[in-house]
Amino acid sequence: MDALINLHAAQPYWIWLAIGVILLAVEAAFSTEWLLWPAVAAGVVAVVTALGLPLGVLGEVVLFAALTVLATLLSRRLVQRVNPSDSPDINARDSRLVGQRAQVVQAFVDGRGRVFVSGSEWVAEIEGAAPLAGESVIVEAIDGPKLKVRAA
Repeated sequence: MDALINLHAAQPYWIWLAIGVILLAVEAAFSTEWLLWPAVAAGVVAVVTALGLPLGVLGEVVLFAALTVLATLLSRRLVQRVNPSDSPDINARDSRLVGQRAQVVQAFVDGRGRVFVSGSEWVAEIEGAAPLAGESVIVEAIDGPKLKVRAA
């Protein structure tokens, strides 16, 4: 513990840089989306302490906390501005299918058939009147490997 205190007294930026790198490594490993901004804040505190501004341990911790909160809040506002709807993640392909128009490629028999949507063919289920091959349906839900659809 004495070595850490002596290191902080001599070169506090190494401690903040290490904290930032550790937080960034954990973020990269687990993709929590919560540790990116604290890692950035620790990096900023490392730069501030490397410039020789005399903040002291308490001032550094306060700066770190303030930057973390500020960066997190601003990033949330930016995400809301860029993606205002509650639309699914672009990488969640299956969730993005809901509401899309699909084309029937194999006629429905007993409520089961095949549809083509978003570049793939899917097993589909429909209740009620079954459309013919070539007609359109709307994807209502995803049930494991099959789509629940309705007439367009």
